[in-house]
Amino acid sequence: MNVYALLRPLIFRLSPETAHHGVITLLRLGGSSPLTRAMLRAWFKPQVQGPPVRVMGLSFCNPLGLAAGFDKDGLAWRGLACLGFGHLELGTVTPRPQPGNPTPRVFRLVEDQAIINRMGFPSRGADFLARQLRGKRPADVVIGVNIGKNRQTPLEEAAQDYLYLFQVFAPWCDYLAINVSSPNTPGLRQLQQRQMLEALLRPLAEARDDQAPHLGRRIPLVVKIAPDLDDEALDAALEAILGCGMDGVIVSNTTIRRDGLRSPLAGETGGLSGLPLNDLNTNMIRKVVKRTGGKLPVIASGGVMGPHQAQEKLDAGAVLVQLYSGLIYAGPGLVKRILEYGLRVT
Repeated sequence: MNVYALLRPLIFRLSPETAHHGVITLLRLGGSSPLTRAMLRAWFKPQVQGPPVRVMGLSFCNPLGLAAGFDKDGLAWRGLACLGFGHLELGTVTPRPQPGNPTPRVFRLVEDQAIINRMGFPSRGADFLARQLRGKRPADVVIGVNIGKNRQTPLEEAAQDYLYLFQVFAPWCDYLAINVSSPNTPGLRQLQQRQMLEALLRPLAEARDDQAPHLGRRIPLVVKIAPDLDDEALDAALEAILGCGMDGVIVSNTTIRRDGLRSPLAGETGGLSGLPLNDLNTNMIRKVVKRTGGKLPVIASGGVMGPHQAQEKLDAGAVLVQLYSGLIYAGPGLVKRILEYGLRVT
C-alpha cells in the first residue's frame, strides 16, 4: 500500500513551504537516534542495491542522489540518508545568513507535476550548516554541499564568497557544487559567461589543489548550470569549466521556460522544476556529453519523477541522477521504487 498516495491530498492542502518544513522536521527526528534511523532504513531499504558508481574519485553505492534545495541547512540529512540515496547534496548555502525572497515563493503546478520556486537562497549561513555536518557520518552516503553567493555580494566580488565557502566546507563534505545558475538571485546567471566563470573557477581550482595535501584528499568541484543556455553560451561555459579543471557538471538547475503548461499558476515567476523539465534536461545532457567527448562527468538533475526518467538520464550519458520534485509528488518511497526498477549504468 502506498501510504504517501493516501496522505498527499492532506499534505497538498498545506502551503508548499509549510508542508516542506513539516517533512524536514519529521526527517530530522527520524535521523536523530540509532533506533529511528534503523527503523527508517528497514522501511525504505530497496530489495535491489546499486549499481555502484565510481566517479570523481568517489564511490557511490548507487547513482541516485538528493538534489540541492531540499535540505538547505542540513537539518534532515541524517534521516534522508536512510531513504536509500547514494548521495545527498545539501544547500544552497551562503556565507552569511539571509532570508531569501518574500513569501509566497513556492507553487505546486499539480496539473503539470511541476513546481515553481523563487526562494532566492534562504540560508542560515555557512557556520550553521557546518555544525550540522560534524559528528559521525554513515559510511554509505556521499555528502555534497551546494554553495552560492549572498544576494548583496556584487558579482565582481562573488569569488570571495565561493572561496570562503570552500574553506568552510572542504573538511566536512565529499564534493562541492558551485551554483551559478539559480534564476532567483538577481544577476547570478551572468556568472555562467565565460570570462566571469573563469574568474570564479580558477581561484577555486587553486584552493582545491592547495588544500589537498592538508586534507589528505582532493575535494571534487562540480558546476551547476542552467538548462536555458543556448548552444553558444553552453559551449562557452563548458570551455571555462574544462579549462579550469573542474571535476564535473550538474545538468541542470530550474528553467525559466513555461512551454506547454496547463496550470493556472504557470505565470508565477521563478524556476520551474518537475516533469516539464525532463525533456529539456535530457537533451542538454546529450549536448554536454557530446561537446565534452564524455570527459566531464555529468550529474543529471531535472524532471526525474520515476524509474523511466532516471534510466533515460543514464542512457543519455549521465553518471549520477538527482531527485527533488519527484519526491514531492511520489513521496519518500520513490528512491526505493527507482532502485528496484533495476537501473543500468554504462
